[in-house]
Amino acid sequence: MPLVAHSDLPTFQRLREEGEEILAPDRASHQDIREMHIGLLNMMPDAALEATERQFFRLVGACNQITQFHVHPFTIDGLPRGPEAQAHIDKYYESFEKIKQDGLDALIISGANVTHPRLPEEDFWQPLTEVFSWAKENVTSVLCSCLATHALIQYCYGIERTRLPAKRWGVFAHKVTDRKHPLVAEINTRFDVPHSRFNEIFQSDMERHGLKVLVVSKEAGAHLAVSPDGFRIVYFQGHPEYDDISLLKEYKREVMRFYRAEIDEYPPFPENYFNTYVRQVFTDYEQHVRSARKTGRPLDVFPEALVLEHIDNTWRDTAKAVFNNWLGKVYQLTNQDRRLPFMDGIDPENPLRL
Repeated sequence: MPLVAHSDLPTFQRLREEGEEILAPDRASHQDIREMHIGLLNMMPDAALEATERQFFRLVGACNQITQFHVHPFTIDGLPRGPEAQAHIDKYYESFEKIKQDGLDALIISGANVTHPRLPEEDFWQPLTEVFSWAKENVTSVLCSCLATHALIQYCYGIERTRLPAKRWGVFAHKVTDRKHPLVAEINTRFDVPHSRFNEIFQSDMERHGLKVLVVSKEAGAHLAVSPDGFRIVYFQGHPEYDDISLLKEYKREVMRFYRAEIDEYPPFPENYFNTYVRQVFTDYEQHVRSARKTGRPLDVFPEALVLEHIDNTWRDTAKAVFNNWLGKVYQLTNQDRRLPFMDGIDPENPLRL
């Protein structure tokens, strides 16, 4: 079922232009179909703010539940914003106070950039924990991405993430480890997931605290896990929401940082992402960048136009299937009034079974 454009958020028009079905509010009001209200706590930096909106909106809109999806973006204090991004937030985002007042069926929490060695030192830590605390008591299920996963696991279980020797960056093969769990029902048992992170919470630490790990990678570690009850909190360490060019844009950003002498080492290629042709294009460009940085000459345009047709997306269908399973269970567990999300008679040992 489609997303409902319940506000003037530009993401709705952008998705229409991409061919997504977006319902206007007047049309939605004439459909006798249940609504679901999903919060999106968007903590991504300015450059990725609107792209992150589109990525998660697409995954929600691709779900085939018999319902109308209303996605409510909001953010928190403690995240540095430039004037343009702040204006976008002020105009189109809801406040957390309004979110609490109106209620949600489900909540998605994005990743974020960090500037301190430990998460509790971040300016956004206290506002984020306030969202966590409210959501655990008032939202049927919370889905966390990357940094949000690390933060919520530390908040709930005291597990601190571990700094990796090098950035885990690229597209990695994964395998389902618990085929009976409803979140991974009817999906490929092997599939790819993009990762982009410097830190990790290890599978052994998750399982020692009762989390159920559902998807793992030999190269990238645990990707998908759930809270001990099996559903209330869903943890992603990877980025299934990423577009096909998200890692390309990250690579471009790092190349530009090297050219501006913000970093000393030229960035490596994201693993398992560029084919032989793309690697050669960017190897040639590296020589130009190094020469331009050394001599101060102007930099030629980054050659992304030459490689776009060679960039593949090998994870989107599985990501859609997992989101569909997730919201399908939320749909089953919530009643008509989203302010009363928990139904009588749910077996606490198996909350997915009505």
